[in-house]
Amino acid sequence: MCGIFGLITSKESNYEPSFLKTSFVDLALLSQSRGKDSSGICFLEDNNDSFTIFKGPLSVSQLIKNKKVKGSLIENLKAQNKVKFLIGHARLVTNGTQLNEENNQPVIKDDVIGVHNGIITNSDFIWENKKNLKKDYEIDTEIILSLLRDYLNKGNTLDEAIIKIFDQVEGSASIALVPQELNHLILATNNGSIYTLSNYKDFFIFASELKIIKSIFKKIKHKIPELIIKKIESNTGLIIDYEDLMIQDFQCKNKIASPIKIRSRNHHKVVNLFSVKSNLEQKEIVSDLNVIHLNRNAINEKSHLKYDLDKVDHIERCTKCILPVTFPFIYFDSTGVCNYCNNYNKKTIDNSLTSLSELVEKYRKFNSPDVLIPLSGGRDSIYTLHLVKEELKMNPISYTYDWGMVTDLARRNIARISGELGVENIIIAADIHRKRDNIKKNILAWLKNPSLGMIPIFMAGDKYFYYYAYKVKNDLDIDLEVWGINNLENTNFKTGFCGIKPRYKKKWNYSLSLADQFQLAYFFGYNYLKSPGYFNKSLLDTIGSFFSRYLTPKANHIQIFDYYKWNEKEVENTIISRYGWEKCFDTNSTWRIGDGTASFYNYIYCSVAGFTENDTFRSNQIRENMITREKALELIRDENKPRYNSLKWYLEILGLDFEDTIKRVNQIPKLEI
Repeated sequence: MCGIFGLITSKESNYEPSFLKTSFVDLALLSQSRGKDSSGICFLEDNNDSFTIFKGPLSVSQLIKNKKVKGSLIENLKAQNKVKFLIGHARLVTNGTQLNEENNQPVIKDDVIGVHNGIITNSDFIWENKKNLKKDYEIDTEIILSLLRDYLNKGNTLDEAIIKIFDQVEGSASIALVPQELNHLILATNNGSIYTLSNYKDFFIFASELKIIKSIFKKIKHKIPELIIKKIESNTGLIIDYEDLMIQDFQCKNKIASPIKIRSRNHHKVVNLFSVKSNLEQKEIVSDLNVIHLNRNAINEKSHLKYDLDKVDHIERCTKCILPVTFPFIYFDSTGVCNYCNNYNKKTIDNSLTSLSELVEKYRKFNSPDVLIPLSGGRDSIYTLHLVKEELKMNPISYTYDWGMVTDLARRNIARISGELGVENIIIAADIHRKRDNIKKNILAWLKNPSLGMIPIFMAGDKYFYYYAYKVKNDLDIDLEVWGINNLENTNFKTGFCGIKPRYKKKWNYSLSLADQFQLAYFFGYNYLKSPGYFNKSLLDTIGSFFSRYLTPKANHIQIFDYYKWNEKEVENTIISRYGWEKCFDTNSTWRIGDGTASFYNYIYCSVAGFTENDTFRSNQIRENMITREKALELIRDENKPRYNSLKWYLEILGLDFEDTIKRVNQIPKLEI
């Protein structure tokens, strides 16, 4: 879930230092779109006998501005008749805090230097079963380096070692590895997330995305003739002798016997490691809600969470679905059935993929990517990728917008299916620190004057998901988007609390008419004036989110469950049994568990209005005859329980005090029943 990149020129090359510096800096800056939590650069010293590594808890753009980094880089690029070898990493923190230097990349372990994009989801299992290997760090990348050294020590060749590593690891792995005793760089990927740009003579560049490589190509093609862009396909790799730029390819699965020539050295290169500190105040990024344990303090915090089951059981509800009397714009007829049920049109959707297959036929390209799958890590987006790749036999690329509320649980689930299916996952990472600070400011403003209609402002920052999906699709010359949204997720109450009446016939779940958009803008404007705390640095982000959500073009935009009948058991069974999809420890539900915000806003809705998104979801299932009303009531009693782990993770990463925030929510006046 990061960006890896590098530049190599052979000893015989004679490129100007300024050209190489500009090319590498451009490469680094473009790669930081995949992660800004930390970064690192490794380059070969001008004597070619030592490596220098600079890394720290700061973005690439901050790192390359550091005087020492800049000076060392320029000095080494000036050296004549020497190999120029530079690799780098732009990190989106997953395993291991970025404040611990050892967890930032490049990682050095067992005389191997490495950078890794992805998540190894079974690293703990491998450590437990490899008793001869010693685990020193928190970061999952470490296991790749230790395995490589172990296999090389046992007499395996470089390609044989990588094949054995890829046979063991689960999740996604795109790697660049340098054994210190060899003049070789290993590039390999199990999901096709490495692209190269080379003249196969004396110049070589690699990066995690095609867009990055194309951008560099446009800037330097006039300087270097015969440049070729290539993708390292899933489960393949390259071994590059960086002294003479000899490049040999190999397969990581179904190995074809072919000797890989390796030039050995008589001694190891020295590694000079420098830590670069950030000028900004840094806080450890809490990464995993599934490892929060109930110690004494946690038990005390958990006691502040309120859940009145008696109120849940006795609130007046529709006699057909389970929507309560507190639902916006609801009313009941003489038989107790609500207007949402009376105006509901049951969907007629195929149980087969025939019509969908016919619909996408015109978009097929066979030898290149032909569909973009927005991938959140939630159950429906994961299942959508499975259907498109395995059942429709298309060539998808997935895309994730990480705005700071994508949990490590979701990231691991993305890594699992990406590695298993060999599908590239493009990451667009926002400035996570800024996004989280925006959320914090808006929550503090909201708590001073709470309005249920203003709760979506907590999630305003994620709406750029729509804009970047459209942009990525165009950048890759892909015509089709397939989304995993289904109509059962329709939650009219969020706009209802803004004073917008329900519209029962909508093309998309989250679409609004022009009149409703003006009504929404008016509601938000009015509440901004009532609570001036909303006028903070997040304002432009919030406005941009509104435009991204409602004005982003929806051409060739398919919601897969409009054409293929959604089945909860089928979805869950497939993603869990086939891909090892991970559930959240604090709920039995599989919905919304990868979204860091859901536990908080649903706690507010339940506390104040007596219902959550789960009530609307289960009500829609009742209307589609998927479950009984009795089953729905049974489910929401459990699903609406406060989720301590998720709430703790959410409030902690925002820097909000758990006890104080929950107490303030609990004090909000309840809607009358």
